[in-house]
Amino acid sequence: MKRFLIFTLVVLALAAPAAAQEAVPVEVVDLLDSPEAYQGTVAVTGELIGDYGIRTQGMWTQLNGDSYVSAPVLDGGGLTGGNYGIAVRIPLDLAGLLEDPPGGYRVRGPVVEIVGEWRYHDPKSGGETYLDVVALSIVEPGHTLSEHPNYWLLVAGLILIAAALMLHTQPFARRRKKARRS
Repeated sequence: MKRFLIFTLVVLALAAPAAAQEAVPVEVVDLLDSPEAYQGTVAVTGELIGDYGIRTQGMWTQLNGDSYVSAPVLDGGGLTGGNYGIAVRIPLDLAGLLEDPPGGYRVRGPVVEIVGEWRYHDPKSGGETYLDVVALSIVEPGHTLSEHPNYWLLVAGLILIAAALMLHTQPFARRRKKARRS
């Protein structure tokens, strides 16, 4: 019996990496460009954004795979185009691994690597297209992004306001001088 248990554990240990290797690495943009081309298990890396929608069948959220994942604008990245992402459904037991909130304005969501079944127009879900997650690992935790004011713009604005006030008070000063003379 003990040999059988050891044999089973060895087989399972060897089968787990093989199952993970079956996942085809793919970018979010590729899934969006040719969604029907991907069947089966895929591995995708990106930032979880939007909201964590807890439902009975799992947690729903969006996985963004654009350039802002690696270089958010508020962290010094440039404006490089629009955002794009895919819907993901994460089982509740895996969703418990997520400690950080999803990304949004001034919040960088957790960057994760997700392995799952790509469901293109899934008839069981009313034609939804999404990634049905089977494994999740956190690549980088989320964090708050800070936005600093542009001090040069602030100084220029204050100078313009002061100049406008000075110009606005000039006609009143002239009228007072005329009123005093008469």
